[in-house]
Amino acid sequence: MESPTAKHSSVESSTDNFNSALTSKQKVKIALAIGNSRSHWGLFVGETIQEIWDTEHIQIAAVQQLSSQEKAEYLVQTVKGSIEQTPSKNLPKNLLNFATTLAANFRSVPTLPLPLVLASVVPEQTAIWEIYPGVRVVTLDKLPLQGLYSSLGIDRALALFGAGTKLGWPILVIDAGTALTFTGADVNQSLVGGAILPGLGLQLSSLGTKTATLPLASLPEKLPQRWAADTESAIHSGVVRVAVAGVKDFIEDWQQLFPSSKIAITGGDRTLLLKYLTAAFPDTASAVIEAPAAIFWGMEKVYSTVDS
Repeated sequence: MESPTAKHSSVESSTDNFNSALTSKQKVKIALAIGNSRSHWGLFVGETIQEIWDTEHIQIAAVQQLSSQEKAEYLVQTVKGSIEQTPSKNLPKNLLNFATTLAANFRSVPTLPLPLVLASVVPEQTAIWEIYPGVRVVTLDKLPLQGLYSSLGIDRALALFGAGTKLGWPILVIDAGTALTFTGADVNQSLVGGAILPGLGLQLSSLGTKTATLPLASLPEKLPQRWAADTESAIHSGVVRVAVAGVKDFIEDWQQLFPSSKIAITGGDRTLLLKYLTAAFPDTASAVIEAPAAIFWGMEKVYSTVDS
């Protein structure tokens, strides 16, 4: 009969490796990508990303009156608290086991802080997190991409670099976040260009808050009918169908320029946008790869020696 030890040897081996890595701080690191609306976290063990999750931004008022030392401790505890909450997510069994082990061990291991790699598009949040002990801040000049312009968002550049490195060049990255962006690079890892427009949620919230009588609508679960017979449905049709048509247009133009290019979609609304695109233009959607970790692929590649 198989012993309990043998049955769970792979899990226990992973746990032992994790304990060693966490205690030494040589293999485990946290990546924090601060977007316009939320903070995005990635947990790495070695070069492998184990989990990604989102939290709200730190409230500036919460740290405003603290000393530099108190701010640093607050940030360390923020990272710890964020990690401890990750097992509550609906994870595959192998990642759930890992995350549960992570939380249990992290609570008992006093060795802090874990290495933190930071990329941010929100200056006020950047200023707070730069106090974190030993933080490594990713900036445009650290990316081995050609043709970058100084005002290009670090989030767009990192997602582009990450997706290109992981999926191959040339690459087009569609980021469906607060803003809906398109960013492309050629086979020489040189920026071709891109576009920015308000994201789906931002378009809906603008109509709901900047007009006198239009309701604040949320994103529908499926592609809305084109010709709507009520106001909320009309908002859904206008925002979603125009955005989807725009996405199709950009993808098809890119494919004309780079027929062999991979196309990746990332960002918080990526799943819904890809669902809409699939319903409206299945042939176009079939070429799109969902890549929620694209920005973290880029961050890890830039600082692959952060633990050395």
